[in-house]
Amino acid sequence: MTTAQSAPPPPMRLRELVFGAACAAALRASARLGVADALGEDPMTVADLAAAVKTEPKPLRRLLRALSCYGVFTERPDGTFTHTDMSRLLREDDPHSLRNIALWCTEPWTWDAWPKLDEAVRTGHNVVEDLYGKEFFTYLNEDAPQSAEVFNKAMTTSSEQSAREVAALLDLSGSKSVADIGGGQGHVVASLLDKYPAMHGTLLDLPRVVDNAVPRLREGGDLAHRARIVPGDVRRAVPVQADVYVIKNILEWDDESTARTLANVIDAGGPGTRVVVIENLVDDTPSMRFSTAMDLLLLLNVGGAKHTTESMVSRLTEAGLVIDDIRPVNPYLHAFDCHVPD
Repeated sequence: MTTAQSAPPPPMRLRELVFGAACAAALRASARLGVADALGEDPMTVADLAAAVKTEPKPLRRLLRALSCYGVFTERPDGTFTHTDMSRLLREDDPHSLRNIALWCTEPWTWDAWPKLDEAVRTGHNVVEDLYGKEFFTYLNEDAPQSAEVFNKAMTTSSEQSAREVAALLDLSGSKSVADIGGGQGHVVASLLDKYPAMHGTLLDLPRVVDNAVPRLREGGDLAHRARIVPGDVRRAVPVQADVYVIKNILEWDDESTARTLANVIDAGGPGTRVVVIENLVDDTPSMRFSTAMDLLLLLNVGGAKHTTESMVSRLTEAGLVIDDIRPVNPYLHAFDCHVPD
């Protein structure tokens, strides 16, 4: 029987850490095979699981044994396997599913990029353009459409899980309109329109993204009469005027792109406009291992970075915004409530 283990002595812990790719690969394989979806609430034998996911039993047991060491699945004394709180998060039908995020963080391009982390640290520049000869998102859309689809699904998962918390936090009383800048499929703006029945909202993001906006915002949807969908690149222009602009988790690119985006929002809104920036921070989070890992991944793919409170304040004030308040949205997100000075 294999179980999650307590912390080993430093020499063995270091050996485990250098094999971190094995754990990531095992999670990816499990998600792609659909093991968590096939495993029900009752214990299952490896033979039955293998038949359900169309694999060979012996290698599947090796995969499950490895994941059980990390608390993903549990092996019982009789050799059957059961779910854990973590393995359930790999199910597609779990309301808090992290399956798409697990796949996104282990996409093929990541295995090309991670070995070049020393180069990125040495130069401060992303390595993706050298690897593929293209800017990261251009590469995804032109050469890796399946990976782009995984990215969109992962961002949808993240947005769905945080949108209602964002809406609950923000007091937009007295505002007639809100614009979600780089807002993905529009979960945040939909939640805000639910909260404020008289408000109008706009979703702005790349054409391929807003083409898949939540049906509620599109023609025939119950929010369509109060919603406007605008395709565009926020780094180039923000052709949207609103009382409040929400910018969530997109100011993690390189400094130049961040500065251009903020400048475009300020130009579009004008004096007195409210701008709410929502970001993960690496200096105020209960999960530093995850946040710092994502920070390094951003360095590799776009030359970007997760922000500290200080760096976020610096970017916003340098852009010309006045910060009125900084509040947590949840343990992982913070809202910087700002306005454009008169």
